[in-house]
Amino acid sequence: MEIVRSQRKPAADAASALSLYRSAPKFDVRLEDFERFAIDRLLVLRGISDGLSRGKKPEEMEKLVSELWRTHMRHQDASEARNKDIISHFVLRLVYCRTEDLRNWFLSMETILFRCRFRRENPESQRMLITEFDFPYKAVNHAEFEVVKEKLVQVSRTIGQSSNESIFFKMPFEEVPDLVASRKVFLLKGFAYVAMGQVSSPVAKQFNRILSKALELTNRKWTSFHQEKEKDRLTPIVESLSSSYLGPDYSQRQGSAEISIKDIDQLANNSFPLCMRHLFEKLREDHHLKHGGRMQLGLFLKGVGLKLEDALAFWKAEFSHKVGTERFDKEYAYGIRHNYGKEGKRTDYTPYSCQKIISSTPGVGDHHGCPYRHFSEDNLRAALSKMGVDGHIMDDIMQKVQTRHYQLACTLTFEAIHAISCDTGVNHPNQYFVESQKALEMKRQPTT
Repeated sequence: MEIVRSQRKPAADAASALSLYRSAPKFDVRLEDFERFAIDRLLVLRGISDGLSRGKKPEEMEKLVSELWRTHMRHQDASEARNKDIISHFVLRLVYCRTEDLRNWFLSMETILFRCRFRRENPESQRMLITEFDFPYKAVNHAEFEVVKEKLVQVSRTIGQSSNESIFFKMPFEEVPDLVASRKVFLLKGFAYVAMGQVSSPVAKQFNRILSKALELTNRKWTSFHQEKEKDRLTPIVESLSSSYLGPDYSQRQGSAEISIKDIDQLANNSFPLCMRHLFEKLREDHHLKHGGRMQLGLFLKGVGLKLEDALAFWKAEFSHKVGTERFDKEYAYGIRHNYGKEGKRTDYTPYSCQKIISSTPGVGDHHGCPYRHFSEDNLRAALSKMGVDGHIMDDIMQKVQTRHYQLACTLTFEAIHAISCDTGVNHPNQYFVESQKALEMKRQPTT
């Protein structure tokens, strides 16, 4: 690549902390680090996804990415931080290479992460990365620079960059539509002249192309060879990470309070998220739920504080209308005790997270799943209206549903009903319940 106006070699201390992820790490990785590093990076990527769905501006996204990286990926030792960066990236490649939807999400989030991190590098480190990257576009040579110097100086002034230090890259204008739209490049005969300070856009696009091909290759290798070979070791981790819930454990009631049967109807009306409210109403209406509905609602009720004895009494009272008490004791009571860890393997089962509920596939006659994903638009509007949502908020929620931001749609519902902001977003039905109870308690407290 031609570099014009400065042929200085980068200083030794300009070495970048940003990896281009050309090849997987050759060193051994402990299994616990394999999963832990991936989870930490996944928290960063999901934070980016949430920021985008909330409509954060570019400068806000850069600040968010920096905070997320510092919170989840930093390490006191620079070499350990770099190892964690590389290991976590390649682990998540395995996790997200397996379907087109997973690949597209990972590709989008990693590209944004790369671009924001690239922009934070100093100019010397950026030049090193571009050279290492085999960037396909050449820097403008001295002779061409002199021909269009006046225009390029104007561009430098517009973006607040010194023209004496500027390096410009020449590339087809369609490679940088965002820079063209914001008038941050000089256009001539179908080419855009992009200043070094703005080159993060085409560099990120090149990173996106390379990673996209790498994900396809990883998928072929994983499915044809490694998936079966690692079925007892890595495969379970890889297959669970993409849908794993990374927030608080709601297997037990958050706080000391418990709920009783006599309070359930009021709590359902005031503090159940739409998915659980719908199941609860169908249970009251039909006196029965299929297995998926019983699991989703039953574990939720366990998490909000319904004791085993009360749970058995609650479900028995409902099901007895349809199947009788004897059949309930024989066919259904075991499942309830099992959820509470009192039968079978004695596992203390955890309430379903939003991701698990969204990814479920309810069949005919089922009522579990996520209403924002599985309801028709008319049915969803009717259900939201019944909860007290209307006006432009309803339209905002439907817009999020159309773009498949189901958790954000639920967050907007929470905010509309409780008239407060939920900055963390809704990630778990039990979180919705806990935050709802807190909000209602605050409203009950007398103002001073």
